[in-house]
Parts: sequence; structure tokens; C-alpha cells
Amino acid sequence: MVTIRQNAFDFSRFTLKNATPDHCDDICKLVNMTYRGKAGWTRETDIISGNRTHIGEITAAMSRPDAQFLVVYRERLLAACIYLAKEQQHAYIGFFSVHPNFQGRGIGKHVLQQAEIIAKQQLQARKIVMFVVSQRHELIAFYQRRGYQRTDRIEEYPLHRGIGTPRVHGLTIEYLEKYIEKLV
Repeated sequence: MVTIRQNAFDFSRFTLKNATPDHCDDICKLVNMTYRGKAGWTRETDIISGNRTHIGEITAAMSRPDAQFLVVYRERLLAACIYLAKEQQHAYIGFFSVHPNFQGRGIGKHVLQQAEIIAKQQLQARKIVMFVVSQRHELIAFYQRRGYQRTDRIEEYPLHRGIGTPRVHGLTIEYLEKYIEKLV
């Protein structure tokens, strides 16, 4: 087990790098831990059972030519990951995860800002779109504090994707978006 020191982070050394196929297993484990694990400030464990993802989904997402997983390791531990995919004039963000040992220190904000800059500069995106389980109010509030806005697009929970089974009736997902044209 890797021991994490509780000191302040030097964010200049906390930079996202492109993931390789060798990272797929670590990404899968991190995403499942942060979404459906028992630790962390927000998770889906009480409302959705089963894994959030599987290695096949991660591998398929990584193999898209217009997409990339971005990762950052700290002391040999995958500390954070985020997925960016170009879709028309916008970028889609998904699989955003920060290891519970690193949560609550501003790392999520930092990673999200870096991903937004990459989406604008490398993908030429004008906005970012994501979906969130509608019943995760604290997570939606996190994104709203970072400039994401709710849209009117709400859908039933996507059982067909094999990303878990709702534990509560009426689970939905909703789409959030943020225009990033003015980012440097």
C-alpha cells in the first residue's frame, strides 16, 4: 500500500499526461473506486450497484482517434484521470475521477481546469458537455461552482450501457455544459 503524505501539493508538478493502453487497468480500478467505492466525498454507492465501468469500455474509449484519457500519477498511484472526446464543436468529459486519498485538496478543480484548456487548445472545442446522475446533487453543485450549467436534457439511467443497476426508482442522468471559448 502506498502511503500518501498530507502536505500541500505543488500543482506545477501535478500535470495531466496522455494515458497509454498500459494505464487501462489503473483507470478502470480508479473509476470504479471513486464512483462506487466506500471512500470519498461523493459517490454513487448508495444509489447504484455494480461497477461503473469495465476494462472493455475503457479500452474502447481510449482507442477512439478523436479522444484521449489524461492521467496523473503521484507516488506510483493513479491520483486522477479524465476523459476527453471531440464531438462536433464540443468536447465530452467523462470518467473524471480523483483518488479518495487526494480528494478535498483542490486537485479535482485543477484537473478539470487543465482538461478544459486541453479541450479548447487541442480539440478546438467551444464548449464542454458531460452527463451526471441527476440525484447526485453535491456533484452537480461542484460543477456549477466551476461554471457548468444544467441543460434541459434529462434521460433515464442508461441500463443498456452496463454501468450499474439503480438501487433507487426513477434514476436519471442529466447533461451539463460550459462554454470555454474565453479560456486562455
